[in-house]
Amino acid sequence: MPFDTWLAFVAASTVMLVIPGPTLLAVISYSATHGRRARLPLVAGVALGDSTALLASLVGLGALLATSAFWFTVVKTVGGLYLLYLGIKLLRAGVAPAGSPAPAAPASRAKLFASTYLVTALNPKGIIFFVAFLPQFIRADAPAAPQLWTLSLTFVALGTINASLYAAFAAQARRLLASPRAQRRFNLAGGSLLGAAGLWALAARR
Repeated sequence: MPFDTWLAFVAASTVMLVIPGPTLLAVISYSATHGRRARLPLVAGVALGDSTALLASLVGLGALLATSAFWFTVVKTVGGLYLLYLGIKLLRAGVAPAGSPAPAAPASRAKLFASTYLVTALNPKGIIFFVAFLPQFIRADAPAAPQLWTLSLTFVALGTINASLYAAFAAQARRLLASPRAQRRFNLAGGSLLGAAGLWALAARR
């Protein structure tokens, strides 16, 4: 995989990871409630949850992309349309109410880990996103499996670092995410990136 392609994936993944979602909101809520003792199980839950979702995506995706150039093109085109749809949806998204209820905080470290893992791993939208997102950085003239594994390991590492930072600065992050201006900026940045990725994928088909 070319280094510049990998760097583009790192940049795109980093922007996407910092956008608040169910996993980040759970990490922030539990960290603010339980303090430092919650950081390790929360981060471990996110890392294992991302790994599970990615593995579920790769099991079918790798086999499909290796089948033929036709299916490779189909997957990338459909993925591009899906990313474009997500980008438009995010750009049009409103601001969440300031009083949105936080998820109930489990008591033990084992329950913190299990709760965060389930939120991350069992999110069907996350699995669909991986199926659409990863192929945009795959070269058709090279074996798909090594590239997919490289991107997957990179994403898990970035997700783990991101969760660690949010957990470490939970109180500040929670105040930031409560700001309508910050939410709009998150939506603008994420929507623009997703839309650009979708358009890039579709243009590459021509």
